[in-house]
Amino acid sequence: MDYGLLKKYTRDLNVLFVEDDIDFRKEFSELLQDIFPKVTTAVDGIDALNKYKDYNNSTGKYYDLIISDIKMPNFDGVQLVDSVYKINDKQLIIILSARNEFEYLLPLVNLGIHQFFTKPIDYNYFLNDIFKLCNQIYHTNLNKDDGILRINESLIWDKNKKKLIQNDKAIDLTKNEIRFVDTILNNNGKICTVDELINIIWYEEFDLNPDISHLKSLIYRLRKKVPGLHIKNIYGMGYTHEIK
Repeated sequence: MDYGLLKKYTRDLNVLFVEDDIDFRKEFSELLQDIFPKVTTAVDGIDALNKYKDYNNSTGKYYDLIISDIKMPNFDGVQLVDSVYKINDKQLIIILSARNEFEYLLPLVNLGIHQFFTKPIDYNYFLNDIFKLCNQIYHTNLNKDDGILRINESLIWDKNKKKLIQNDKAIDLTKNEIRFVDTILNNNGKICTVDELINIIWYEEFDLNPDISHLKSLIYRLRKKVPGLHIKNIYGMGYTHEIK
């Protein structure tokens, strides 16, 4: 990982970190402060929601990233995510969870979280994924006004024309492939569940009863056709896209 590039990607980002465990909050916030120049901490979901609203009221902006624990007193991670998305449905959110909290994750995926990490945190893995996410935020911000999402040096997605373009040449995609690409690339990095993708892609095909096998076949063909797209499978949750 290139730390110089990481600093470039994170230099303007504001992060809200939510954790009720005092020792872990202190330890992990120190790590975050080495990565991000501006880190605000909250002790539970209520504290986080209040700080989220205060930040918006005082700056007219939202935090670039929220990193939150799941199980907290007063207001847990599920309630926090639900409340935040009612204010800003494009908010980037990462969830931290203990290994025995898996049952909390599916509701969060359905709400639209972007990534989750299990405790104890593997810091190398965390840093690599933060690098990818901040890379994505950086390039999304660069391309925000022109309708073009740059996936890598040679591959772009034209949001208005619904076209993948490789080395200035449009890639021939089927109608269903276009729907899949449009969904994962315009979903602000959120995890798309299998049911969500199936409903979007095959909503017109009343004579077909699509299931996960249809989706996997489509993704298999798309990965062969466009290797640079980097479709990521979140096991048991769904699919997302990451910019390499």
